[in-house]
Amino acid sequence: MENKRLTIALFSGSLDKLTAAGIILSGAAADDMDVEVFVLLQGARAFMKGIAENNDKLELAENPKLKAEFMESLEKLNVKPWLEFFREAKELTNVKIYICGLAGKVWGGEKLDDFVDLADDIVGIGECITSMEESDIHLFI
Repeated sequence: MENKRLTIALFSGSLDKLTAAGIILSGAAADDMDVEVFVLLQGARAFMKGIAENNDKLELAENPKLKAEFMESLEKLNVKPWLEFFREAKELTNVKIYICGLAGKVWGGEKLDDFVDLADDIVGIGECITSMEESDIHLFI
C-alpha cells in the first residue's frame, strides 16, 4: 500500500505558525506519510541561514506582543524549537522541503546554500500546485 501524501504550503515565517507546521509535520512523519513542504514568501526568510537558528529574528503572526510569553511557555513545556521538528521529521520519513525561487530572491536567497541544510531544492510555484493536486491532504500555513 502506498503512503498517504501531505503537501504543506508554508507561507508564514512566524514562530507560532512555524511551530504549528512543525508539529503537524511531526504527526505526519509519525504516521509514515510522504510530505512535501513548499516554503513561500515569509517562510523563505525563516529558512535562511542565520535566521532559522535565531528566534530573535522571528516574530509571532497573531499577536507579536505575546512573543516572550509564547517562548517561555514552549520552554516550560519542553517543546523543541520549530526547526528541530522539521529535522526530526526528515529523519523519520520521506520529507522534502522546497524553497520557492521567487520567495528566496525576495530575501536575497539566490542559491540552495543560502538556506538551512534541510532545504532540498529551489523550485517554482507550479511544482507546489502540482503537489497539492496529487496529495491526499494539502495545507496552507
